[in-house]
Amino acid sequence: MRLFFDPRQMAHAPNQEMHNGAFVPHAETPARAQAMCSGVPATETPTDHTEAPILRVHDAGYIEFLKTAHARWAAAGRPGDVMGYVWPVVGRRALDLTRIDALAGRYSMDSSTPLTADSWTSAYWSTQCALSALDAVLSGDSAAVGLCRPPGHHAGTDYLGGYCFINHAAVAAQAARDAGIERVAILDIDYHHGNGTQDIFWDRGDVFYASVHADPATDFPFYWGHADETGEGEGAGATLNLPLPQGTGIEAFRAAQATALEAIARFDPGLLIVSFGADTYAGDPIANFAIQTPDYAVLASDIAAGGLPTVVLTEGGYAVDKLGENLASFLRGF
Repeated sequence: MRLFFDPRQMAHAPNQEMHNGAFVPHAETPARAQAMCSGVPATETPTDHTEAPILRVHDAGYIEFLKTAHARWAAAGRPGDVMGYVWPVVGRRALDLTRIDALAGRYSMDSSTPLTADSWTSAYWSTQCALSALDAVLSGDSAAVGLCRPPGHHAGTDYLGGYCFINHAAVAAQAARDAGIERVAILDIDYHHGNGTQDIFWDRGDVFYASVHADPATDFPFYWGHADETGEGEGAGATLNLPLPQGTGIEAFRAAQATALEAIARFDPGLLIVSFGADTYAGDPIANFAIQTPDYAVLASDIAAGGLPTVVLTEGGYAVDKLGENLASFLRGF
């Protein structure tokens, strides 16, 4: 199984975030990337696919914001990293906003995702890992892995959040469609719902999105991921949310994943993308499931049994000392 990683993914290193009403050390650290790499065999450097596949999914104005925001923030005399503090509560007015403080709110969903001088570079190369893993599978490999850090599934077409800037799974899914794959399925098994991925494909019937995650009634991102969210228009029925209560262990999680896999099999995709989050681990500091390290091999084995060409992309997982071992367990399951 080929794995892709670029050391430039470690450059993004915010100092702090807003969490539970206070500034705390940022949880999505470069050490996560080091831990992932320590748990797997040798990785390959990804191919540079340019910005073109990213712009197939993300708004051009948003991408320009990611590339220039920190320099504009510093030029405006703002200290530290870019962090929004004013958001439109209902809808967004179509105004020509130019002040960086306004743009920081316009293009974000939370205050837990500071944007540093290196965020664009790290997110860009994270996406290139996803696209290179897709290349491997399109070339005939049964499965390949993009070690994506920073993660991606909370990023929408024109917003960042949840530590995410570019939605790697969505970019890879669209690239697969552009390469001629008629139907693509995304299975998201991170602790938190992938609201950005859901938003991007909400009204499309060619990409099926299934997510097993913590109930948004109690957990981030709160406003997405409820069971009655199933898509609209051509995408009606192409979204499946399976929220679970805090404390969920392997039996209930595996059963929910089986439901998702059955729905994916009915969709009959030509490619499966797995957004794998190890923050379902029992010891994760910002999550509340009870999955144990050996359980990841079981979950992966169940996924692999479907026989679909599969691209695995990493999402969350903040118990850094166990992240490499948890990822290795998951990959062994294939």
